[in-house]
Amino acid sequence: MGKEMKKHPIIVCRCENVTLEDVEKAIDEGYTDLESLKRKLRIGMGPCQGRTCLPLVIRILARKLRKSPDELLIPTSRPPISPVPMKVFLAEGEDDNEE
Repeated sequence: MGKEMKKHPIIVCRCENVTLEDVEKAIDEGYTDLESLKRKLRIGMGPCQGRTCLPLVIRILARKLRKSPDELLIPTSRPPISPVPMKVFLAEGEDDNEE
């Protein structure tokens, strides 16, 4: 009797632990643009901000839709409008008048 080989999942987004199977299933469910895939699977929302996973997901989406990656709409990056000093986040109950 031979041992059955357990298939290891292909990880697409390490930050959010999203697999190739997760991405393909979401596309089959009708999430056919990058923005809706981001919202469903949280790809690109981890610490790396999509540096690794977004290009992979774009290629997977293009392959599944039989399009060129250049044909897909890429969501705009939305950094903060103006930088916020870290002291704003670190101040716990301190008087706002202190600088």
